[in-house]
Amino acid sequence: MSTDHLSHDTIVEAAEIDRRTIRKSDWAPHNAAFIDCRTPGSDRKENYAFIGGGVSQNAGQVINLTEEHGFNTGAAGMPRGISNNLHLHFTAEVFVNLGGEFRLRWGIDGKQGEYVSTDGDIISIPTWIFRGFTNEGPDDGILWTVLGRDVTGGIIWGPSVLKEAESYGLYLTADNQLIDTVAGDELPQDVALIKPIQQKYIDELTSFSVDEMRQRVIQPADRVYSANALLCASLPGGHAELSLAIGYGMTEDRRQVPRIHEPHSFNMAWVRAAEDEGLLRHRHDRNQALLVKTGRWAVTLNGDSATTVELGPSDSFSVPAGAWRSFRCIDAGEAGAGELLVVNSGDDRVYLDWAPEVVDAARDADWMIDPNGYLAPVGVMVTATEDD
Repeated sequence: MSTDHLSHDTIVEAAEIDRRTIRKSDWAPHNAAFIDCRTPGSDRKENYAFIGGGVSQNAGQVINLTEEHGFNTGAAGMPRGISNNLHLHFTAEVFVNLGGEFRLRWGIDGKQGEYVSTDGDIISIPTWIFRGFTNEGPDDGILWTVLGRDVTGGIIWGPSVLKEAESYGLYLTADNQLIDTVAGDELPQDVALIKPIQQKYIDELTSFSVDEMRQRVIQPADRVYSANALLCASLPGGHAELSLAIGYGMTEDRRQVPRIHEPHSFNMAWVRAAEDEGLLRHRHDRNQALLVKTGRWAVTLNGDSATTVELGPSDSFSVPAGAWRSFRCIDAGEAGAGELLVVNSGDDRVYLDWAPEVVDAARDADWMIDPNGYLAPVGVMVTATEDD
């Protein structure tokens, strides 16, 4: 598969690397991001916006990176017993459980079904259904989130949520602004206030059974790793394994299939590697977000060790399209392998452009990429003939 469109190098300067690095210590919570911020049981949740503003309804929300990526990332931080009330999204909403026990419920009244999520889960919630969740674990919990598209269209709150918020002086305008009359905000005269969704539209929403929702969950035990998913896998330092979660992403294993195929505007996969292993130098034309789940990782840009950033658990990094990058696990921890979550923009496959030294070394090891973008033995490909 040709990558001739990557005709020039995208150089990422040191200052830009710093700007694109979002460490756990950089997380900036907002406690009044949504209309249910005074509702008892929801008044202590924290909203984070890392890439894009997501669906926050408060202009005071801190956003770490504002440029468009084709998706948004953020997080919900919730102490034990705190809930995020029932609401509906128009674009994809994917949760990555970074620690905590969350009871997810769905349906207009939250009684259509439930699923209890634990550490390491990926959950893709269907669009156009009401969902809410409660931290039932003993400690504070974190759900890292990826939302589809640059413009999410906001959310629709359940009718009971809007009614209760109004009793606390909170209103939502049609242009997605939170009005707090207790804090002194005045109700706008030129913008309509959001009214509850009509029952006839509620009746048209899709129902999801517990079994159907379970198919949209990837628990750690559900992950299927391929040790032969990338051209560098046969080379020293390139022994990373890839487990597809959402979409085909950047796998070069022709038989690897993701658990979730539905378009999200992004794809998502786990990378697992032992210490001093990872992905050798490559690039592609998509925006990319990396999230460290376990271990410590070194991300080197530009093929230059001087432009390397080290990331630990819950740190994330935005890699610009076209930039050369390599990933190496530098501390695998007690598990013996670090885990890195990779999110790329787009619904179709991501075709990698491998550095020349990787291509040459892989060819010496009898591996190359076939015309369909998948791994193939050199000894087979040299026997192929062109069609007339």
